[in-house]
Order: sequence, then C-alpha cells, then structure tokens
Amino acid sequence: MTNAIIESLDALIVDLPTIRPHKLAMHTMQQQTLVILRLRCSDGVEGIGESTTIGGLAYGYESPESIKTNIDAHLAPALVGMPADNINAAMLKLDKLAKGNTFAKSGIESALLDAQGKRLGLPVSELLGGRVRDSLEVAWTLASGDTARDIAEAEQMLDLRRHRIFKLKIGANPVDIDLAHVIAIKKALGERASVRVDVNQYWNISQAVRACRVLGENGIDLIEQPISRNNRAGQVHLSRVSPAPIMADESIECVEDALSLAIDGAASIFALKIAKNGGPRAVLRTAHIAEAAGIALYGGTMLEGSVGTLASAHAFITLNQLTWGTELFGPLLLTEEIVTEAPLYRDFHLHVPRTPGLGLTLDEERVARFVRR
Repeated sequence: MTNAIIESLDALIVDLPTIRPHKLAMHTMQQQTLVILRLRCSDGVEGIGESTTIGGLAYGYESPESIKTNIDAHLAPALVGMPADNINAAMLKLDKLAKGNTFAKSGIESALLDAQGKRLGLPVSELLGGRVRDSLEVAWTLASGDTARDIAEAEQMLDLRRHRIFKLKIGANPVDIDLAHVIAIKKALGERASVRVDVNQYWNISQAVRACRVLGENGIDLIEQPISRNNRAGQVHLSRVSPAPIMADESIECVEDALSLAIDGAASIFALKIAKNGGPRAVLRTAHIAEAAGIALYGGTMLEGSVGTLASAHAFITLNQLTWGTELFGPLLLTEEIVTEAPLYRDFHLHVPRTPGLGLTLDEERVARFVRR
C-alpha cells in the first residue's frame, strides 16, 4: 500500500471520425464520441479510462454528455481524497452514491486500475488475476447495409488476415430483406469465415422464431439479441427452439441481470461488456456466473477507442475460455488515434501489451485537437 490519494478526476468528450457510416438497427453512426477520463494521484501517477456508448440515448440510458455531467458533478468529487490504490473502496463508494451509471463507473474503474498497474509496474491483466493468453481473436462488423459492399469488405479483411469472424447488423429492414442479405454473404464467404448476426432487439417473437430457423439452417453461427430484453419468456422460448445459439447482449444491463438470465435459461451465450457491467472487475463477475452455469462467453464492445478496448482486453485475457472470440475492433473503425501507440492487430488477433497499466499513453496534441469545446 502507498499513501497516494486521488487528487482529481477529469472527463473529456472527444469526437473522432469513423472510416465509414456504421449502420445499427436503431441508429447510424457518422462518428464516434469517447469520454476520456484522467485520474491524477498525489504520487504523480495518472490513470486513464474511457466511457463510451453508441447512438446517444437511442441505445441505452447514458450519453456522452450525461456521463461527463454525472462524473463532474457527483462521482469525481466523491473520490477526491480517497486512497488511490484501494479500488474496492472507491467503487463501493460510487455504487452507494449512484444507481446505475455503469458506463461512467466503467471508465473510472479502468482509470483506477491503470494507475495502480503503473504504480506497481504490472499490466492490468495481472491485477485481475493474471492472463492466460496474450491475444484475442477479433470479429469485424459488416454494417454498410449494402450486400455487395459487405462481401467485398469481408474478402479484404480475410486477405489482410485481420478478421475471419463477421457480424452483420440487421433489424432495420423488413425481415425477408435482412435474411436475403445475410444468406448471400454467408454463401459468398462459405467455410472461410464465421458469420453471425445482431438484431439489437428489433424483432418480435413471431418474426424471430421463423428468422432464427432460416438463419440456423443457412449456416449462421450465432444470433445476438433478436427480441426485446424485456420479453424474458420469449427469450427462453427462442433459446430452446432456435437451431443457432442465442446470445444475450442488451439483456445484460448489470451483473444481476446475468444471474437472472442464467437461472431462466434465456440464452446460451453472454456478451461481456465492461461498460454495461461497470468496469473490468465487474464484467468478470458476469463471466464467472456464466461459467458456473455452462453459458459460453463472447467479448463484446461498445465500439470504444483504444483506451476502452484495452481495458476490456485486459479483463478478457484472464478468462479460461472465450468460446466465441471478441469484437474488440473499435479502434479500427476510427480514422484518428488519440494514443501515442495504437493497439496491435495482427493475424486475426488483438495483441495485449505487457507494459504497466493498460499499456497506453495519451497523445496530448491529438486529444487537444479532437476534444469537444
């Protein structure tokens, strides 16, 4: 233990351009907005974290603006003066102070872990129990909405040896149009790639029963959140009848949701997201519930930049098995970087650094260039 205390916690909204529009069922992203956190401690150590969501309030209960406001007005003042190396005490205080706010808390927990790793000279993965691998296979999302363009993009990713798992964002179009789109892409890629779909809750149960059968019969490996997170009976039924496994994503808004889903048998795969659970340590609690229930794991993303992506990666590389890989491709969707050395993607994998903390340093000039005034 040291005598270091938390002196300040600042939240910066950073707007970064993307390589292309990213079409989701509920929203089309034209850029990505990150909330970058800077935790300064009395021993001179600085920790960085990231709280990032997608689609403003169209996706969830927090937006970049609300994250920054709640950190500035409520969460940061509560932490100032606390021991910088007691992450348990800090996060317990925030949980008592504020309900929910898991995206904001995730960035704060990441910054605390980054600072503690730097203080001790250890990667964050070692603070979380120790890594069992050095890299994670990473999926790529095909989200242009154009079948030919998506096929061409997938072929390019295979040629570059960057991705061989592809997730298709569907749900915004009539079901039959989406099914034709997905099946055409799977036929083009064949056995060279795994093809999965994410519906983002946009089907009703009658649509989902038929569509999941068609998708499963046409070689689609996984179907993510086809119906509303609030329709628990429908999720249980769909998980039983679908020939392709069903993955819960929006259904998991907190660790307690994971336990409830496991008890009900509502999904055979859980998407792990640090932002939805409240941080790297918190997401491992969901993972352990899933492991105990025999539920497979997938490392999800909120399309974070490099800081949030590596915070997730440090947690995921401590897990015994990630049956379905990860989709930690967020930094690859951005045309600009705000760290001095970007994460390394090679041979279908993200390689996780062994340097202290998260293994990243902010590029001050670029942060200043893209920060929202």
